[in-house]
Amino acid sequence: MEKVSIDDVEPSTFDPENRTHDRRGLTEPLNAGDVAVARYVLEPGERFSGALHAHMDQEEIFLVVEGEATFRTREGEVTVSEDEAVRFATGEFQTGGNEGDEDLVAFALGAPRETEDVRIARIPGVGNVACPDCGHDNMQIPGTDGEPLVCPECDGELTVK
Repeated sequence: MEKVSIDDVEPSTFDPENRTHDRRGLTEPLNAGDVAVARYVLEPGERFSGALHAHMDQEEIFLVVEGEATFRTREGEVTVSEDEAVRFATGEFQTGGNEGDEDLVAFALGAPRETEDVRIARIPGVGNVACPDCGHDNMQIPGTDGEPLVCPECDGELTVK
């Protein structure tokens, strides 16, 4: 058994443009081997992630504890209220955040824990992401910051600034 106080976990963010939100990864402190867990506290206007994305080898569940989360998918928009949850299957594109007037507290769970193949389809301020060589409608995020996005169909590259 592992136990952790969320207040003892240092906040972090995956999105350098969204440094104010409070994301606390609980996976490592809990020594979780098969599931990724994070707690988010988002103020109005803040996001879980910066782009419409999909994990090609991981499903995600978001559980809203306080407030309301709005998610956008390729099929449309879904609102998840307090005491509700939403599941995104592997390969399902989504992005979400707090479009309400109150703070949002939510937990994100991903399984299996490790995910290598993350795709991106749209970036705020940039627009849709497509391969410049073959036109494929999403690109794979590289493992290292600063590297170009890679097309999963033809290995074409796209540098996004």
